[in-house]
Amino acid sequence: MTKSILYIGNDLQINSFTATYISFFSKMLRKEGYKVKTASTRSNKALRLIEMLGLIVRYHKTTDIVLIDTYGAMNFYYAYLVAKTCQAYHVKYIPILHGGNLPERLSATKKYSKSLFGKAKINIAPSKFLYDIFKAEGFHNTKIIPNAIQMENYPFKKREDFQPKLLWVRRFQKRYNPVMALEVLLLLKKDYPNAKLCMVGPDKDGTMKTCKKFAAKNQLDIEFTGKLKKKAWAKLSKNYDFFINTTNIDNTPISVIEAMSLGLAVVSTNVGGMPVLIKNNDDGLLVPVNNAQNMAAEIDKLIKHPEKAQSLTENARKKVENFAWEKVKTDWNRVLNS
Repeated sequence: MTKSILYIGNDLQINSFTATYISFFSKMLRKEGYKVKTASTRSNKALRLIEMLGLIVRYHKTTDIVLIDTYGAMNFYYAYLVAKTCQAYHVKYIPILHGGNLPERLSATKKYSKSLFGKAKINIAPSKFLYDIFKAEGFHNTKIIPNAIQMENYPFKKREDFQPKLLWVRRFQKRYNPVMALEVLLLLKKDYPNAKLCMVGPDKDGTMKTCKKFAAKNQLDIEFTGKLKKKAWAKLSKNYDFFINTTNIDNTPISVIEAMSLGLAVVSTNVGGMPVLIKNNDDGLLVPVNNAQNMAAEIDKLIKHPEKAQSLTENARKKVENFAWEKVKTDWNRVLNS
């Protein structure tokens, strides 16, 4: 019998790269034969919540399972209210855990967390980082299923030579520290006048304006593309050699997994789930938070030792083959049909 799934999350076409995971995942589930309804595409927060809860009320009798994208910021309360509605109608639900600030939410709102996660059919953690934190908080109904990508959309480019051509992909938001990317470029410019930076992503909180001011003040020629579709930034990545992840808070971002697949040398801040995703000096490099000097120095070393950079990128590609949908779907089918 075909299972009917209601997938609740942020399906906005703007906002962030992780937010569009619902678009990818719902499409993959439909290909597996599930009936999938999604919510919500509305940008107005109140209307979005009304639509989410309304769909559960309307379809609770014909829905087998509700999937809930769960983050640590304001979205946490959406997830909580969706879970309470599921409980009221006796519908099974599965929170899919996202966001590096979810651990803070667990400790700050214990009562809400216990109700949301404790009564779930199962909680799905994309990494051992969140899995361990949830287990430590007593949520033993938690399982790891990695975020998946379609490998064919992120073809590996073998690079013989590595130049200071930097790519940054995220939404412009303070927690992701985009200004640090410009500071790294400024430092590299001293030895590499042709160093360049491309920043891909939409503005979330006005941080893009701060970056543009910094660029103008320091006469940095930076390309700001705005939000791009995934295939577009994957194509763009061929013109770059390094992927820099400057965030202050993180889990296991899809954009980094995609960069590893594309053959970019990944240099990231050592936060949250990043040391679980990246093995330092093996398939990427990890540097201290908010330390542009350290990041620039590591990039400089890789430019001077391209054989090391090649080794990192080849190991990274091998690692992310575990994130291929063809592998991950087995775990999802098992969970959804149990």
